[in-house]
Amino acid sequence: MSILVVTGTGTEVGKTVVTAAVAALAHGRGAPVTVVKAAQTGVGPGELGDADLIRDLTGVGEVHELARYPEPLAPATAARRAGLPPLDLVATADMLTRLAADHRLVLVEGAGGLLVRYDDDGRTLADLARLLRAPVLVVTRAALGTLNDTALTLEALAHRGLEPAGVVIGSWPTSPGLAERANLADLETVAGRPLAGVVPAGAGLLDRVGFRELARRSLAPSLGGTFDSAAFRASVPDATSVSRAPRAGRVRQ
Repeated sequence: MSILVVTGTGTEVGKTVVTAAVAALAHGRGAPVTVVKAAQTGVGPGELGDADLIRDLTGVGEVHELARYPEPLAPATAARRAGLPPLDLVATADMLTRLAADHRLVLVEGAGGLLVRYDDDGRTLADLARLLRAPVLVVTRAALGTLNDTALTLEALAHRGLEPAGVVIGSWPTSPGLAERANLADLETVAGRPLAGVVPAGAGLLDRVGFRELARRSLAPSLGGTFDSAAFRASVPDATSVSRAPRAGRVRQ
């Protein structure tokens, strides 16, 4: 059994699609897998949320949404404004541990970034990962500014003694600019390891079969796919090679 927590360097970076991609590959191998969306914000009652998209893309039948708040805010703020109780991360950790006893893989998708607050006591997704002793997969952007965001997230993981499961670019543009192309190598320098995947923009619009095949090509073997970071980088103009891999979380100046 294993639990993998998926976080982002911010909002709208592709966390849900990356979570779905990992789930689709595990499900395709016949592994018992479940996906948990810890807190859904910005979606009203009866509206489709991230859990619904994951179910549609993957065919995984067991997908859980633990809390829902209508305003697109941090979970703690959204809960307070809606007059609803915040998500109890200790109870959530207990539930996830029970799920892990019956599943090969439990995927937990966070809301926003690693340190977004889930309650008024300041508990975060990092606290949940610590309770679970689970590795954390970081989903990031390709665009300008991503190096700082990614470095800060990785440093926050290291500071809390959390294990990074890799860095995935959640939405690779069809026509990447110079910053996106150059960032491929620099993100590996920041992470201190090859990228664990690059998912093309628009992946969430595919049908289930097409999505699973794209997931296989877009994620590294550690996540169940065939993605080769060096080969991808070599195919992209201006994606300069990395001569050495500094310590994770450090940005080369």
